[in-house]
Amino acid sequence: TGGTGMIGRQIVNILCDAGANVTSASLDDFKVHKLARYLTADLTDFQTCQEITGSMDFVFHVAGIKGSIEVTTSKPASLFVPLLMMNTNMLEACRLNRVPKVVYTSSVGAYHSAEVFKESDNSEDKPPMDMFPGWAKRMAEYQVKAYKIQYGLENFAIVRPCNVYGPGDNFDPENAMVIPSLMHRIRRGDDPLSVWGDGSAIRDFAYSKDIAEGVILALHHGTGGEFVNLGSGSGHSVKELVEALNSFIPFRYEFDTSKPAGFPKRVMDVTLAEEKIGYRPATSLVEGLKNTWEWYLENEDEYLKKVNYFND
Repeated sequence: TGGTGMIGRQIVNILCDAGANVTSASLDDFKVHKLARYLTADLTDFQTCQEITGSMDFVFHVAGIKGSIEVTTSKPASLFVPLLMMNTNMLEACRLNRVPKVVYTSSVGAYHSAEVFKESDNSEDKPPMDMFPGWAKRMAEYQVKAYKIQYGLENFAIVRPCNVYGPGDNFDPENAMVIPSLMHRIRRGDDPLSVWGDGSAIRDFAYSKDIAEGVILALHHGTGGEFVNLGSGSGHSVKELVEALNSFIPFRYEFDTSKPAGFPKRVMDVTLAEEKIGYRPATSLVEGLKNTWEWYLENEDEYLKKVNYFND
């Protein structure tokens, strides 16, 4: 699911190139790989989910809804309700159809706020740091946990990715995250480019292909119904991010210290994923940013073809 999205398209590419028979289900009416079969499917409809999972050997449930903090805060129902419905329907359809292996893509937002996120530090009695998207993601994790308790099912794997970027990202200027927002404003010609904060905030920016490989490894090896973190393996400051962009794109920039910089540090610990599923993120920040920028220059308007849950 979500095979036209940022992580999903990388999974489709990897699997198709390996000779797999791939079906992608999403609401977006376009294709990203010539060998994949594409279905326009509303995953908030349970019958649809039952039909598309009925003959599948493996299901990668990667579909989600992505938006900036501003838009998810001002329009939480537009994200929370369909995300809950998609997750509940897809996972239950996979259970009823006895799909041999399933992987569910959760999010770092399901964690309680911290500087370094480790699976062993997960506190179920504390709320997720991203209130509405975090709860929606965490509820699907509880659904998988319920299957394990009641039915003894361990064929559902779970991953929690960090801040993911790459080709196919959401470049809608109204609700884009930090990297696509910066790229959009650079492309627009902002001079100087204004960056909120002093640049000291540290984040874990993971390239979408690395995350896609982690998702595939999680399905292959299994996680026993528990979740593992997927990230870049290191943190980078916003200043380092801007400098990395500036290393191959000429633009002037300045930091606006009158604006908030956000939480000082948020980084994933990927030790468990390395040990449990053999996860090895290999893409450097500059390499990933270059790939994303080159894709963006050729696909500036793709976001207009995607379903936007935040449109009234």
